[in-house]
Amino acid sequence: MLTLTEENYIKAIYHLGIYGKEMVNTNAIAEALNTKASSVTDMVKKLAEKEYLNYKKYQGVKLTKSGINVAVNIVRKHRLWEVFLVEKLNFTWDEVHEIAEHLEHIKSEKLINELDAFLKFPTHDPHGDPIPDKDGKFNKIEKITLSQANVGNTYKCIGVEDTSTSFLQYLDNNNISLGTTIEILYKEPFDSSVKIKLNDLEMVVSQNVAQNLFLKPLN
Repeated sequence: MLTLTEENYIKAIYHLGIYGKEMVNTNAIAEALNTKASSVTDMVKKLAEKEYLNYKKYQGVKLTKSGINVAVNIVRKHRLWEVFLVEKLNFTWDEVHEIAEHLEHIKSEKLINELDAFLKFPTHDPHGDPIPDKDGKFNKIEKITLSQANVGNTYKCIGVEDTSTSFLQYLDNNNISLGTTIEILYKEPFDSSVKIKLNDLEMVVSQNVAQNLFLKPLN
């Protein structure tokens, strides 16, 4: 059975490696987990011995099929708990990530399957990210960032890249949430800020905000 720390490493490598598809260097893992590179090297060697990843010195690591399966299961639990906290316990979307970080390590498969059924098998979490089903499959989301959107077009907000409390609170304070309709009015070449229209309200968002909001074109 994997420890909590081992699971955190596998999940971090999964996300850093674009869902387990790419090699990840140990420095990136150390930065993501706020730990020393030497500690990362020790852990990835241990996980390689357990066949959850392949480790090549000076090149990095890549998850094996077993490692990807573990990561997807952790992601599934995390996102289901976020849905539960928002829909059933009235938490806001900026409050749930840290709590779900703890709940995602619960081992009971029956509990998670029952939670999934209780929630009526949600496909997306409160931040717009897809939730894998019990077989590890999830719907691919076609999306672009606000910074990639075309001037003159209208989009729907379908997710966020940054799930930090400060960013989500910023969005709440500006009435931006999943499902919000956003019209692109102008892009400022100087600083890459974007002028947008929400309902009848016009506002300018920074490049940082534009890079962290996911949109889908409205047909």
